[in-house]
Amino acid sequence: MTSQDVNIQLSNFKCELNQELSRILSYWAAYAPDTDNGGFYGQIDNDNRVTPDAPKGSVLNARILWTFSAAYNHKPDPLFMALAERAYQYIADYFMDDEHGGIYWSVDYKGNPLDTKKQVYAIAFTIYALSEFHMASGSEEAKQKAIDLFYLLVNKAYDPAQTGYFEAFTKNWTPIDDLRLSEKDENEKKTMNTHLHVLEGYTNLYRIWPDESLREHISILLNNFFDHFINHQTHHLALFFDEDWHSKSGLVSYGHDIEATWLLLEAAEVIEDKAMVEAIKKISMDIAEATIEGLDTDNGLWYEYEPANDHLVKEKHWWVQAEAMVGFFNTWQISGNEKYLNLAISNWEFVKSKILDKPKGEWFWGVNENGEIMLGEDKVGLWKCPYHNSRACIEIIKRIMI
Repeated sequence: MTSQDVNIQLSNFKCELNQELSRILSYWAAYAPDTDNGGFYGQIDNDNRVTPDAPKGSVLNARILWTFSAAYNHKPDPLFMALAERAYQYIADYFMDDEHGGIYWSVDYKGNPLDTKKQVYAIAFTIYALSEFHMASGSEEAKQKAIDLFYLLVNKAYDPAQTGYFEAFTKNWTPIDDLRLSEKDENEKKTMNTHLHVLEGYTNLYRIWPDESLREHISILLNNFFDHFINHQTHHLALFFDEDWHSKSGLVSYGHDIEATWLLLEAAEVIEDKAMVEAIKKISMDIAEATIEGLDTDNGLWYEYEPANDHLVKEKHWWVQAEAMVGFFNTWQISGNEKYLNLAISNWEFVKSKILDKPKGEWFWGVNENGEIMLGEDKVGLWKCPYHNSRACIEIIKRIMI
């Protein structure tokens, strides 16, 4: 393919993603605000029917805050700022535990604490979102809250003996029996998923607060990935560990594999660790190649694979496709190999064909092995958020410099 052909391909890709970003943001602006009880609704179904008394999750609200802050940073629009401020104020008023520190997992539809456990994953996303909001608004209060949450995680959740972060605690930061993010997860003390998003949150915080202790913790997290999470034989990421870094599962998550490639590189670049940047570029190529194992013939990326019993979860979830788009695009930028650019664009073609809800807005949760919409899943919910898909659009748009 000639350079002119590539430029045409990139220009079309950028144009379509700009249009899709506008659609995503318009959907959330129109349907998500809870005009009766404040903040945003906790659940909306595929037909855009609201469950007005659904619980409101900290992850959903942090991701909404990040999305509209990032949208404003990408394209200043008073509507985006208004929605970001709405999300920020709701988190500050209802999710933050002023007595014990940290973020509640969920509140009820009126804002009363519901599940008061302290899940490190949720706190990491709040750091990520508060940092982005500070970039958009200049709020020193938001910046300080993000810094305070960083110190809280280091003091309460960090393992000074083995490094890494424990998964969860009770409201007052005592040990908890059930550490899991969701029912499908293993009940283990350290997980790749949480560490990846702690890294993501810390990286965004470092952009606004280049503190040496924060840099050190980012560096430790990057080394955790090389030392523990990346399987250097299969080039997939190991997901669940005990406190002494013994792996407890062989499960492969294709979406997390490809997501990690670009988030690890971003972190190393932000702290300007040149040796780590080069090491991550090399390993990212290997991880991207391993991820290709999970691509179906229609260019959609399957959800998970369990090697122990050769079981492939034949579902194609929205967030997995969003991360595939960015991850393969990033791999093309690293390597210059057009194969990866074509994989990113082909995955976007799959998204347009199967995942976009063109009449009603937003993205479906996913499709099954027959390409049928997974009914009964949320359009908005504790896990169904505007973060993966809006971020994929923003990230690739920024990277296409034509």
